[in-house]
Amino acid sequence: MKIKGMVFDIGQTLVYYPVPLNWSSLYRPAFEAIAKQHGLTITEDEYTHIGKTLARYNTRINPRETEVSSDVIFTEILNGTGIPMDALDMIKEGFYSFFRRETRVYEDVPEALKNLKSMGIRTATLSDVPYGMDNEYAFADIADIIRFIDIPFTSNDAGWRKPNPRGLEMLAEAMNILPSEMIFAGDEPKDMECAVNAGAVAVLVNRSGEEKDYGQDFMIRSFRELPDLLC
Repeated sequence: MKIKGMVFDIGQTLVYYPVPLNWSSLYRPAFEAIAKQHGLTITEDEYTHIGKTLARYNTRINPRETEVSSDVIFTEILNGTGIPMDALDMIKEGFYSFFRRETRVYEDVPEALKNLKSMGIRTATLSDVPYGMDNEYAFADIADIIRFIDIPFTSNDAGWRKPNPRGLEMLAEAMNILPSEMIFAGDEPKDMECAVNAGAVAVLVNRSGEEKDYGQDFMIRSFRELPDLLC
């Protein structure tokens, strides 16, 4: 196959995140950490409101394809608390940082990206951000490798979440290639479905060692296998 572009999911594909996919159990610990750091008092009723609001925007509980901005979500959260609205950015930073502790780029990723560059294959990311997380946080997690990525891109940029194909279609347009000339590599069923919906090549990155059939065209267990796939 003639591949001209490769798009990567970020979480658990390029970057390891040591938190569950569903953050529900960590809502309160996250806000307790924020309260402690900034000397805030949060009541039980406010914690209940915070949890209910976050759960409504939790795509692991309530899937959606349209993206919602962090300002919308956290404005709704603060409106139900005594926390002043001018603390919005501080609260967002504390919340997202709580879940991004101890992240790391997988060791096989930098060399793979360098190889793609040397082959003239354009690269991009397409990641669904959690709770409207601003790109500055999402891209901070790939800071060590972002120089090898031609188009850093998330659901914030697309306005749509996977498995909607619009993000991949936009990236194909930006690369001036056909979706069929593009690989989308990810670790979840929605990544494979997104690739299929866009007409791209679906590559499952399966680091667990378990057998998985998510409708992928190909499966790799490490990006060290990528050169064989591209030959």
